[in-house]
Amino acid sequence: AFLKLCRILFTEYKGLVRYWLTFNEINMLLHMPFMGAGILYKEGEDKNQVNYTAANHELIASAKAVKLAHEIDPENKLGCMLAAGQYYPYSCDPDDVWEAFNMDRDNYFFTDVQARGKYPVWAFRRMEELGVKIDLTEEDRNALEEGTVDFISFSYYSSAAASTRDLDPATGNLFGGVNNPHLQKSAWGWAVDPKGLRWFLNEAYDRYQVPLMIVENGLGAADVVEDDGSIHDDYRIDYLRSHLEQLRMAIEDGVDVMGYTWWGCVDIVSNSSGEMRKRYGFVYVDKQDGGAGTLARSRKDSFAYYARVIASNGADI
Repeated sequence: AFLKLCRILFTEYKGLVRYWLTFNEINMLLHMPFMGAGILYKEGEDKNQVNYTAANHELIASAKAVKLAHEIDPENKLGCMLAAGQYYPYSCDPDDVWEAFNMDRDNYFFTDVQARGKYPVWAFRRMEELGVKIDLTEEDRNALEEGTVDFISFSYYSSAAASTRDLDPATGNLFGGVNNPHLQKSAWGWAVDPKGLRWFLNEAYDRYQVPLMIVENGLGAADVVEDDGSIHDDYRIDYLRSHLEQLRMAIEDGVDVMGYTWWGCVDIVSNSSGEMRKRYGFVYVDKQDGGAGTLARSRKDSFAYYARVIASNGADI
């Protein structure tokens, strides 16, 4: 069914769309199974078995879509997309370091397969420890090898810390971990970590050696509309500028970055919290959590800033 959809899209938009992503934030399947993949469990089902079976199907579907897109139009470029963010060891305790290493591995699991064309060796032990058995046929293995992506895209909002000790849990993000005392938090508890973006870009490029693209980066905040209708969101501009500075440094490090897009340009309901008041956009939408509002749109101060960044192709930040 997925490939039928892909064939229609690749054919209909041939020559018009060059860049495609197969699955959005594919690794969210293991963090939020329903939100990430629409998974509902039957009573008594082994959730780990269900999750990894679904993941295997998605990975094979993605690989076959890549091959199909290249066959329909050799100019097509296919990418994967993960919700990114490194785990810092909470301390130099080897247990904390190993915990962070393993949590990073779990996050990279899907991209390892999509970029390298095969399951990483550690994944089989992880599944064995969970009692999971995957029916990976020779045909499936060939499909994965033939359908590696041309580039890797990702969302980046925050980083996390990892420890085996019972410490304050991280708030806000969906990846778990523990609170990082060295980072400031957004109003919704997400750690603000621009340097973590540079770290992830370098780590991912070292790992895969394919072009990278940031397709989501943003700050959820409660904006205040002044009496004259203006919205002074300097905090959003500061967040954007600080991340673009680290992005520039990553490019100077030698990382091949294809592009950057903000999430999201127009206010919508926040996916993570279900609130309208947690706003990400440069354009304010007159709609409140209770349903009141006209849906009228107005520009925030960040609108002019981002327009300047776009016009200069990132030279003026």
